[in-house]
Amino acid sequence: MVNRDEFIREVTIRICSSLEIKESLRNTFVYLREQLPLDELFLNIVDQNLGALRRIAYVGTEGSETPDEIIPLPEEIVERIKERCFREPFIASADMDDQIFQTMAPLIKLEGNSDMIVPLHLDSEPIGGLTLRAHGEGRYSEEQAEIMGYVTRPFAIALANALAHEAVLRYQDILLDDKRFLNRELYGHLGEEIIGGNTGLRNVMEAVRQVAPLNSTVLLLGETGTGKEIIANAIHFSSPRKDGPFIKVNCGAIPESLIDSELFGHERGAFTGAVAETRGRFERAEGGSIFLDEIGELPMTAQVRLLRVLQSREVERVGGKRAIPVNIRVIAATHRNLQNMIGEGSFREDLWFRLSTFPVMIPPVRQRKEDVPALTRHFVTVKSRELGIGMPPSIAPGALMRLMEYDWPGNVRELENLVERELIRHRGGALTFDTVLSGEERRSPVAAVEEGRPHLPLKLDEAMAAHITEVLKLTSGKIHGPGGAAELLGMNANTLRWRLDKLGIAYRRKSR
Repeated sequence: MVNRDEFIREVTIRICSSLEIKESLRNTFVYLREQLPLDELFLNIVDQNLGALRRIAYVGTEGSETPDEIIPLPEEIVERIKERCFREPFIASADMDDQIFQTMAPLIKLEGNSDMIVPLHLDSEPIGGLTLRAHGEGRYSEEQAEIMGYVTRPFAIALANALAHEAVLRYQDILLDDKRFLNRELYGHLGEEIIGGNTGLRNVMEAVRQVAPLNSTVLLLGETGTGKEIIANAIHFSSPRKDGPFIKVNCGAIPESLIDSELFGHERGAFTGAVAETRGRFERAEGGSIFLDEIGELPMTAQVRLLRVLQSREVERVGGKRAIPVNIRVIAATHRNLQNMIGEGSFREDLWFRLSTFPVMIPPVRQRKEDVPALTRHFVTVKSRELGIGMPPSIAPGALMRLMEYDWPGNVRELENLVERELIRHRGGALTFDTVLSGEERRSPVAAVEEGRPHLPLKLDEAMAAHITEVLKLTSGKIHGPGGAAELLGMNANTLRWRLDKLGIAYRRKSR
């Protein structure tokens, strides 16, 4: 073995040779292996938060088994290690008379190997340990342990730098994560207009004005597409929390296996692939509000965790052992009947009572048809801007009346999609919205035939094709003349043939 000064210099040069801890440990491994028995080299810390031995870096000979990155330890062993505060390098073996190592031996696969453990301290504070492992028993001597004691400081500095770099990357991820969420979830909603706030939604907006200044949990009820998210925006941005984050979660869009981790976060090592601790949506909403859309889709396990958040304002990460207090306001929404779900056993009754402190029912468009003209004009302006149309087209006389006669089963979302589709097809002139059936047409005898079908088409062209096909069946394929399809549909026969060709529907003349 070389003299002490040369050994210290060579080890220090190699452990400081790279900012990447694994690379510098690999360089050091090559040199140490020339000086003493060595098959594997570990840099470890005892992670108090995880209650586990966590490997920061590892190097082994070719064919060496890659060890687990995180090794859970019994809670009493973690406490004993902390109390012992090892100072000097020592040799460990599976048969040594020490409760700590008798317990840890099978966990770290000590049997059949010789381990030299070098405790690492910085400013008298323990930060981790370096483990040298040689296969076989009795491979190390006290003299070798003594000389390793001379290089503890460079290893401690390298480990401390690696941990600091890890923390910087973690906080960088948190800041980037916050930026993405805030840009996506917060920006752009500040000046959002509530169409119908003084007409069809006046009762809803009155409820918003009552509850917004408070911290009460709010439950928004209404059919799909009625604008529950817009009302949630209004509640948050009218509240004292408006300067805080506004985090939105679609509970039905997250896979059941990930919902707990997404909402409540997870600790490092909580499951395969959990390489770093991650904050959940509730923690990201700290100081602001969280909007839980489609709350009825939450699985039972997540409902239990949510109930605890509402009761104690604390979250517990997956794999965590401590409760994290959160200062948040919860706004939930659903289109489902939660009370029926309680009877079916798919929704917790105690969670329902917690959520329904202040329920707000948002009426469907068919119950507030006076808002349809304003909504239509609004969407024409907005969608024209999105599609790059310089001057929004006008709306033809009678078109708004036709829209008001329609029942809008898809509510505001359906109206928005219709306007966008009309603008895409627009080739000049005013918007007529002639693809929407009027109330009288929907109540015709042919419509009754359609109502008997269990599943209706979702697209307007599909609905029109299905309707015309049923009319052709009634007329046995006759298009013009008395009792023909054109007469029943109230349109010119040539126009009907043009539409049949456009929709790809075969008819007599074309068939011949």
